[in-house]
Amino acid sequence: MFLRLLYQSFRRQQRRKLLAGIAVTLGVAVATAMIAVGVDVGDKINRELRRYGANLVVYPADAALSVRIGDQELKPASGGTHLKESSLSNIRGIFWGHNILAFAPFLETQLPTRSGTIRVIGTYFDKQLRFGTEEFSTGVEKMYPWWKVQGSWPTDGSSDLLIGSQLASRIGKQVGDSIDLLGSSARIRGILTTGGAEDNAIVAPLALVQQLLHAPDAVDKIYVSALTKPEDAFARRDPERMTAADRDRWYCSPYANSIALQLREIFPGARAQQIRQAAQNEGTILSHISGMMLLIAVASLIAAALAVSAAMATTILERRQEVGLMKSLGATASTIASLFVCEATLLALGAGILGFLLGDAIAQRIGQAVFHSGVAITPVLLPMVIFLALLVTIAGSAAAIRRALKLDPVLVLRGDA
Repeated sequence: MFLRLLYQSFRRQQRRKLLAGIAVTLGVAVATAMIAVGVDVGDKINRELRRYGANLVVYPADAALSVRIGDQELKPASGGTHLKESSLSNIRGIFWGHNILAFAPFLETQLPTRSGTIRVIGTYFDKQLRFGTEEFSTGVEKMYPWWKVQGSWPTDGSSDLLIGSQLASRIGKQVGDSIDLLGSSARIRGILTTGGAEDNAIVAPLALVQQLLHAPDAVDKIYVSALTKPEDAFARRDPERMTAADRDRWYCSPYANSIALQLREIFPGARAQQIRQAAQNEGTILSHISGMMLLIAVASLIAAALAVSAAMATTILERRQEVGLMKSLGATASTIASLFVCEATLLALGAGILGFLLGDAIAQRIGQAVFHSGVAITPVLLPMVIFLALLVTIAGSAAAIRRALKLDPVLVLRGDA
C-alpha cells in the first residue's frame, strides 16, 4: 500500500513534481559547476597568473649589500657575488621541480659607448637544458610572454641581441643594424618593448655578456615562475621551530617559502625569496574568486530549497483531504511523514543525478571558455552532490510536512480546513 501511495503521488501530481525536480536540478547543477570549477580553479588561475612574470627570485647573499645610486649599482668586491650557471638545471630536481614553469638567469653590466653608458642584460631566451634524462626549455620567452619583439628573438649562444625601444630611438638603431660592444660587433635581431627598464637596455644571450665580463658560469640573479599554494598561517611559520612532522608537511607543500628553501639548497650561500607583491596578489585573487563561487553555489541551493518549499506547500494544500483520510483510518504521524520524506528522497535522487550531469557540462563549458581546457571532476563529487540534493529537498519540504501533520482530520473531511 505504501509503494502504491508513492506511485499514485508521482502519477497524479506530475506537474508539481516536475517543477520541484527542475528547481532542484538547476540548483544542484549550478552548485556542482561552482564546486568543480572552484576545486580546479586554483591551479588554473595560478597558471594564468604565472604568465605575467616570476614569483620567486634567487640571488647571491652578498648582493643584499649592494647599493644603487641613480642608474649605477655598487656591489662589494667579492668573488662570491655570482651564482653558478652550471647549477641551473638542478632547479628541475627539487621536490617541487615540476611546479617550476620557467626560470631565467640574469647577468647585468654597464658598457661605455659613444652615446653614453648602456645597460646590458644577459639572459636565456629559449634555452634547452637537461636534468638527468629529461630535456626542457626555459627562458624569458616562456616567463614573460607579454614582451613584444619587433623583428625576431635571438638564439641563445649567438652574438645577436635585442635592443629596448627607448634605447633604439635614442641612439638611432633599427632591426638588422650592428652595435659595438667593447670591440665586438653584435647584430640587432629585434626591438624589445616591455613597459619596464628593459626598454632602455640591451638584452643579449647570457653567454655573450659572460664573455664581455670575462665571467664564465656567472649569474647575478635567477627569476623563477612556480605554481604555488596561497599562503596561510602554516606557510608563514618558521620551519626551524617546527616539529619534524610539521616541517616535513611544510617542506612537502608547494608554498612559495618552501620552494624558496629548496632553491637555496641548490645554490649554497644564496638567498631565495618570494616576490611578495606577486604572491600576495595571487592569494587575494584566489580567495576572492573562491568566495564568489561559494556564494553562488549557496545562493543557488537556497533558491532551489525555496522553490521546493513552495511546490510542497501547494501539494499539501491539494492533498489535505488525503492526509485527513489517512489519519482517520489510523495512520500515525510517522507513517504520513515517512510518505512525504520518501517522495522528497526519490525526487532528490533523480534531480541530484541529473543536476550532476548538467553541472559537469556547465563546468566543462566554463573551463573551455575561460581557461581553454577542461575541468577535472573528482568521483567524490557525485555523492556530495546527491547529499546536497537530499538536504535541499528535505529542508524545503520540512515546513510543508509539519503543516500536514497538524491537520485535523475532522475539519479536513468536513471541508472546514
